[in-house]
Amino acid sequence: MFDRDHGIIISCDISSKQKLKQLVASTCFIDGIVGYKLGFVLGLELGLLNAMDVIRDECELPVIYDHQKAANDIPGMGIKFAEVMKAARMDSAILFPFTGIEAEKSWIAALQKNGIMPMVGGEMTHPGFFDYIKQDAPEKIYSVAASMGVGFFVVPGTKPERIKEISQMFPEKKFCFPGIGTQGGDLAKAFESAPGSSYAIIGSAIYDAKNPSESARAFASIAKRF
Repeated sequence: MFDRDHGIIISCDISSKQKLKQLVASTCFIDGIVGYKLGFVLGLELGLLNAMDVIRDECELPVIYDHQKAANDIPGMGIKFAEVMKAARMDSAILFPFTGIEAEKSWIAALQKNGIMPMVGGEMTHPGFFDYIKQDAPEKIYSVAASMGVGFFVVPGTKPERIKEISQMFPEKKFCFPGIGTQGGDLAKAFESAPGSSYAIIGSAIYDAKNPSESARAFASIAKRF
C-alpha cells in the first residue's frame, strides 16, 4: 500500500476542515510521509466523506481510518462498518478486536470483501492496558489476523521490546506503531525493533508543533535512514 519500506503516517486528530487542509498541504510533499490517518474526531466533526475530500484535494497518499477502537461490537456490525469505509473511499481501516475471535473474523472479512485493507492491533501504548486485558490476548489477536491474511499489524511504539517480540513471531508482516513523540516513544528504537517494513503513526508531535512541516520533515528524515 505504501511506496517505501519505512515511513511516517500522520495522524490527523484535529477538529476542523481548515486545520486538516493546512496540515496535509504542508506535509504531503515531504519524502518519507507515506499516508494519513483519520480518527473519530474528524469523522464526527466533518464526516468521513468531507474529510477525505479535503485530503484528496491535496494529495493521493493512502488514507487510513481509525475508529478508536473498531471491531468490539457484535460480529454483524462489521458489515455496516465496512460499507461505510467503502463509501468514504478509505484505503484501510484499523481494528482492535478485543471482544473475541468471532467478532475479529467477521470485521476483518467484511473489510476484505469491500476492498478495504485491514490493519489489526492487539496491544495499546498506554500504561494500564493489561488491567482488564489478558496478557496473552495480543498474540491471539495477531494469530487470528495472520490466519486471515492480514498484512499489517499495529503495535505499541512506546514498547520497543514488544515490537521486537511480535515482529519475531510474525516476521512476514508489516508493522505500524503509534505512540511516538508526545507519548514518549522513540522513533529510531521503534524502527530498529522491527526488521521488516514498518511505519510510525505520529499525530500531535506533528500537528501541534510550531511548524508542522518542519516536524514532519524531521521524523521523515529518521524513517529514511532505515
